[in-house]
Amino acid sequence: MRTPRHSRVIAALFAAGIAAAALTGCTAGPLQDIVGQQAEEAIEGATGNDVNLGGGELPTGFPGEVPLVDGEISFSAGSGGAEGWIVTIDPQAADAVAAATAALEAGGFLPEAAFEGVDLGAKIFSNGTYLVLLSGDDQGVMYTVTPVAQ
Repeated sequence: MRTPRHSRVIAALFAAGIAAAALTGCTAGPLQDIVGQQAEEAIEGATGNDVNLGGGELPTGFPGEVPLVDGEISFSAGSGGAEGWIVTIDPQAADAVAAATAALEAGGFLPEAAFEGVDLGAKIFSNGTYLVLLSGDDQGVMYTVTPVAQ
């Protein structure tokens, strides 16, 4: 059942995607900074989560035990708890998803058995503490991290 909060989160993430796409088409400058800041504030107000459309920073409370592929953070959101975090990276690696997979596995994350053999267009990993949904291509890798229900 979707609650009003879930609807706000979905709407905010949708708005963030539109804003991020629109901002990448603009040249850098004061107008882009103002629009980006207003979009971040609107999303943060609607969701209560930390949002960074300009990239470069991990969201508040992002778990350090989740290894990330090398590259520039282009989007981040979340404040932890049951809702978790989302981080998108513009990767440096030629085969970014393979590099991200290798980093997660080296960090103790294993493919989630419940989803093996199912083509989701993404991979799901767990270390017993966090679930990581990994998706992307050579242009961008997205991590959706949530705590494992105890």
